Amino acid sequence: MIKNQSADKIRQLAREFDNAIEVRNRELALTYLAADCKIELLGVKLAGKEGARRWLDWMYQHLAEISFLPVIIMVDGNTCFEEFVVTAKLTNGTSLQSKQAEVLIYENYKIKSLRLYFDRLDFADAVVTGFLGRRIVQTLTKKSLKGLV
Repeated sequence: MIKNQSADKIRQLAREFDNAIEVRNRELALTYLAADCKIELLGVKLAGKEGARRWLDWMYQHLAEISFLPVIIMVDGNTCFEEFVVTAKLTNGTSLQSKQAEVLIYENYKIKSLRLYFDRLDFADAVVTGFLGRRIVQTLTKKSLKGLV
């Protein structure tokens, strides 16, 4: 049975979840997720704590440091929407910033669903090396904005 959930408590839990990720405490971060959670990012769907572990391991494999700066946090019922800026240092030493958004659905104060949205080109630009790789990312970025700017 799903109990009424306080918007303030959901905001607090979302901040604590972000903090656990920032300090790279995978086991603590996992405590904020329901056992049957669903995670979606970059067109990939992961399920349960095992899927959550794969997501966190993947993120920590690529990011040596990560911090979140909230832009806006809104809670409506069991849904938390957050827009934020990620500042990160990749394992290769490159720094980057990425504006992202996530939708968290809570059930009994645990994250039942996490959908994360970001532009993968933010990361491609930071990790690509060599003239050809940089040229390809620049071309993709330019083409994606054609007619807009």
